[in-house]
Amino acid sequence: MTDNGDLCPHLDSIGEVTKEELIQKSTGTCQSCGVGGPNLWACLQCDCPYVGCGESYSDHSTIHAQAKKHNLTVNLTTFRVWCYVCEREVFLEPKPVIPVSLAHFVGECWHFSLYSLFCLILYIFSGLTGMKNIGNSCYMNAALQALSNCPSLTQFFLDCSGLVRTDKKPALCKSYQKLISELWHKKRPSYVVPTSLFHGIKLVNPMFRGYAQQDTQEFLRCLMDQLHEELKEPLNDCSGAISDVLPDHNLDNRNHVDGDRSPSEDEFLSCDSGSGSERGDGERAGGEAELLIQDECVGVRGNGGISEKESTKKKKQSRFRSVISDIFDGSILSLVQCLTCDRVRKGCNDGNHMLPRAGHGGSNNTTARIKVTPSFFAFVVSCIPSWFWGPMVTLEDCLAAFFAADELKGDNMYSCERCKKLRNGVKYCKVLRLPEILCIHLKRFRHEVMYSFKINSHVSFPLEGLALKPFLAKESPSQITTYDLLSVICHHGTAGSGHYIAYCQNVINGQWYEFDDQYVTEVHETVVQNAEAYVLFYRKSSDESVRERQKVVALANLKEPSLLQFYISREWLNKFNTFTEPGPITNQNFLCQHGGIPPTKYHYVDDLVVILPQNVWEYLYNRFGGGPAVNHLYVCAICQVEIETLAKRRKLEIDTFIKLNKEFQAEEAPTVILCISMQWFREWENFVKGKDNEPPGPIDNSKIAVMKGGHIQLKQGADYGQISEETWQYLLSIYGGGPEIAVRQTISPPDNDTHGERKIEAETRAL
Repeated sequence: MTDNGDLCPHLDSIGEVTKEELIQKSTGTCQSCGVGGPNLWACLQCDCPYVGCGESYSDHSTIHAQAKKHNLTVNLTTFRVWCYVCEREVFLEPKPVIPVSLAHFVGECWHFSLYSLFCLILYIFSGLTGMKNIGNSCYMNAALQALSNCPSLTQFFLDCSGLVRTDKKPALCKSYQKLISELWHKKRPSYVVPTSLFHGIKLVNPMFRGYAQQDTQEFLRCLMDQLHEELKEPLNDCSGAISDVLPDHNLDNRNHVDGDRSPSEDEFLSCDSGSGSERGDGERAGGEAELLIQDECVGVRGNGGISEKESTKKKKQSRFRSVISDIFDGSILSLVQCLTCDRVRKGCNDGNHMLPRAGHGGSNNTTARIKVTPSFFAFVVSCIPSWFWGPMVTLEDCLAAFFAADELKGDNMYSCERCKKLRNGVKYCKVLRLPEILCIHLKRFRHEVMYSFKINSHVSFPLEGLALKPFLAKESPSQITTYDLLSVICHHGTAGSGHYIAYCQNVINGQWYEFDDQYVTEVHETVVQNAEAYVLFYRKSSDESVRERQKVVALANLKEPSLLQFYISREWLNKFNTFTEPGPITNQNFLCQHGGIPPTKYHYVDDLVVILPQNVWEYLYNRFGGGPAVNHLYVCAICQVEIETLAKRRKLEIDTFIKLNKEFQAEEAPTVILCISMQWFREWENFVKGKDNEPPGPIDNSKIAVMKGGHIQLKQGADYGQISEETWQYLLSIYGGGPEIAVRQTISPPDNDTHGERKIEAETRAL
């Protein structure tokens, strides 16, 4: 890294050249094979006019340089200069000013990683790399470029690469990390081919298989949800600091009810809906897939949801977070006001939508990612022609229309709990918590039964200073409410066909660039402002956060001697580097509830922590709070004992079940067969196989039972498995629950013409 700051010793061989001359050469062809651009290379040797093709063709530029011993060449599309002798990129223009005090941090034992170092890294990894279209994949390329230019997300995958760990297939986070590294690498090519990620997303969702054109916002939803699923971690209940910065309404919770989603979201669940973690058959598609007992009704399997009773009886549900939820998740508060008594009810349950919309009912105080989703800002643009009359529609108009109150009257009157009657009311929503990066989807496509069409209305949007304060709930803890544009995805064409491109602002030089598959071109900001926006990414804007980073850099530069060194979460430090509101220090990311390092994380603890001097730690702790303070890293002995105890319990339960089930299978004529809910059994199976760290709650057969004639019987078409009475009693002794449902075989008296007993089919056997 230190060598990159040295000037190339071969710059003296460059002749006089102007940008206009290079632009003129870019319209030409390779002088050896005649192929045209893009990505032609011009020799910079004094008095040499040669222009040759690059590696994507016959690489005549390299052949020319080696034959003529000409050292330097420039890419006529990106204007990047390469030295064949030094074998690295050469910077002709002055570099941005980097604090000299940061230079020695790289070599220090505590590897200080702050905002200025972030800028240094990003200068070397400039990110102006295109992506090859691999068959109508412009929807994917535009989305990936927009995400790549979100600094907080990209810096996580560059600086916290050791945290990108998953045992879930298809390990899309690894493919995304590799792609980001290629896009921002110092020796980046003119474009990359995102084959690995393309194949991975096809495995996640069959919709993207083949080479048909797809919707970029649907791709974004699928990608971000899968990244969350693979990177999410449970939160410790004792983590008060985390609860302060990430309240319950912002966390992935498996206890959300499917009815809180709109029908349009069924195929692409947001990470905070929690349903994405219950992938049913998809999880069992590879590896250890078989059930310990077979489903009796394979074709009638449930959706994996949790019944209302089981929500009360099951173990306390785990809460999850990931870098995706930290960056993109916000929350919306739904409110209904009675116009008679003026009572305001928060979180009414009178609708099936996650978020309220014009003409639709709302939901309770639900978690909602303020991002690319039909449930947020989705029905705004489609109503613009009838709502707004004038020469221009603004993004602020769209926001105001979305958050406007919805009247509840006539057939849609509100049942007021105070009045005990149906009353006229108003329904509206407010933002409870703003995300670090706000992703807005303008719904330009409308699909009817017989046809589809696109809304081409121009929506003007600000490059800086998008204010969301007017839409905040009074309970909102968000302090920073102003956003600046990071990137915008545009669609050119019709509802049936078209092309996606992205405009992104480079975080290093502040310039705007057009990303059109493999072509990257600098554009003026007026081009961006006139774009037909489809998806917009905004980032919180604050000068105070920049000043905070400068203070910490200054403290680190003092190099005060200290007797203690402190460990801090590398992930939180990345937030400090890139977030405007990083929240309290979350050292719980690498600690267990007992204050030690979990045995499962100790072997890669160096990837989880950064060492700070005492004065820097004290400043950060006093400024942001959280913690706890950590001066010594050790493996938690309590967790080690718990892991060993849990392993023994799992082995005992699974061995006992297999033994009892073999005896049951060997029994020719069992007089009693008991039923068990396959939903509960799958949860138990995941626990004993180590896929879930928490044991299941009590046995819940309520979904497969029906009461007839005062007796509990098996429900027709129920999703159940058959076990022996001994197996039932064993599981019941550990977990409790019920009810017991028996499938009994009746024994008839012996026939005069035959000897022995005759088996009779079970009267209540399921279909």
